[in-house]
Amino acid sequence: MESASVLVVDDEPGIALLCNRILKRAGYDVLSETNPRAAIEFLGRNRVDLLLVDIRMPEVDGFDVISRAKRSQPDIAVLVMTGFGTVETAIRALRQGVDGLLLKPFEKGEELVSAVEQALTDNRRKRDSARAQALRPLFDATEKLFSETDTDRLHNLIVDTICEHLQCTNAAYYQVEAGKQALLGKRGNVLPVDTAGFATYLLSRVHSDGNPIIVNATGPGEEEAQALLSDLKLGAAILIPITRSDLRVVLFAARDAGVPPFRGADLELFHILANQSLVALENARLYADLRAYVRKVEESQQALLRSEKMAAAGRLTASIAHEVNNPLQSVQNCLHLAGREDVPAEKRKEYFDLARTELERLMKTMHRMLDFYRPGSTKMERVDVLELLKHVLGLTSQQMGQRHIEVTTDLPDSLPAVHAVNSQVQQIFINLILNAFDVMPGGGSLAIRAKGLDNGVEIQFEDSGPGIPEEFRNNIFEPFFSTKDGGTGLGLTVSYNIVTAHGGTLDLVKGNGDGACFRLFLPSGDVQ
Repeated sequence: MESASVLVVDDEPGIALLCNRILKRAGYDVLSETNPRAAIEFLGRNRVDLLLVDIRMPEVDGFDVISRAKRSQPDIAVLVMTGFGTVETAIRALRQGVDGLLLKPFEKGEELVSAVEQALTDNRRKRDSARAQALRPLFDATEKLFSETDTDRLHNLIVDTICEHLQCTNAAYYQVEAGKQALLGKRGNVLPVDTAGFATYLLSRVHSDGNPIIVNATGPGEEEAQALLSDLKLGAAILIPITRSDLRVVLFAARDAGVPPFRGADLELFHILANQSLVALENARLYADLRAYVRKVEESQQALLRSEKMAAAGRLTASIAHEVNNPLQSVQNCLHLAGREDVPAEKRKEYFDLARTELERLMKTMHRMLDFYRPGSTKMERVDVLELLKHVLGLTSQQMGQRHIEVTTDLPDSLPAVHAVNSQVQQIFINLILNAFDVMPGGGSLAIRAKGLDNGVEIQFEDSGPGIPEEFRNNIFEPFFSTKDGGTGLGLTVSYNIVTAHGGTLDLVKGNGDGACFRLFLPSGDVQ
């Protein structure tokens, strides 16, 4: 372990020499100085662990030496010696952050060694305590950083967090890429990167070395870096590089001139903030990737939904033709008969009423079809499932009747309303009914049963078709999987995705016969 360095400052050469000898024998690296001004200059150029200083000296007293030492080396331990121990002296020493007080003359060398050891220990404890106090607010800072997922806002949040926890008014976030620096976030006076100079060189050096640095405008340090801070009216600065995969960043914090410089605890705190910032940036990047992926999935699902909707519309074309053609033929016949001169007025009125009735039926059919074709709203709203199911049954009744498929229903007078997208629930019903229609080309039956539950609505669609083979039951909801000739393999997939998005379930269950039975559950829920 490296021995601690001690600077002894006393205007009496005999005491300075005595302290030097005693402390060297105890294993310390000691330098003594009888001129307090020379001592101040030495402290401005060299770092020491402990300052042992006499209080009463001509021209410059010990408290002035301590003040200048603390300005250039905030973490230095201080032990004062005095032959005039008074309460006033002790109070002033405590106010200046002195770590120990030793009365002269001391009778034994052990007293001096013990006082030095105690001063170093107390100083270390104070620094540990300051470090612990600085770490407590980091929990809140970490939570704040991790909660921000927008990268641009995170840059400024990192800068604000640095200023808040390092108690400085100047901070910056630099991104280093291909030897160039970009300023992505700043507050106060920061290193300029718009033109090449020592600032850009310093940032590049910190990034390439991978080690943080502290620069004080006064005291020990690199002269060019100190001159740069002085030009920017800054008193002290810390630069910390953070690097991971494709992330190359240098964080900068600075205090104004005249403000106490950064201490070792500040560097440790900044180092922790930098690591937390790195994790937050990585989280934000991953969240952005996830958000982009989810957006692509949603776009794909919407395209799939539109594709299946058009496929269902094509399958309803024959029914539409009959639904439109039959009323038109009735209207044509009624108008033809009403136009004959030999028809009595009462009979003519009857034909006109029949024509009006058929036209109203035609208009109702067209409205139903327009509701299906019209791009649906994706807004969650209160949906009457029973009314919507009856609407779809009316829409498909002609087609089912032409294939001799008997539709039986077991529906209650009312069902709990669900919060859902109306058009999407309608498409689920159409897909399940047309799915039964496709598997019964020679006719059959479709039983639809519904009931209300405590937390939603359950509807079963059971057909009398051939059923689904056991080996295919785990694949029926996969895209493009179909057991029907010419099937798209999208109907059940789209229906399953819609139901899942609404927090419900769509399952193939055991029915009363050999055909397929699908159980649909939609939760009542709240509007989201």
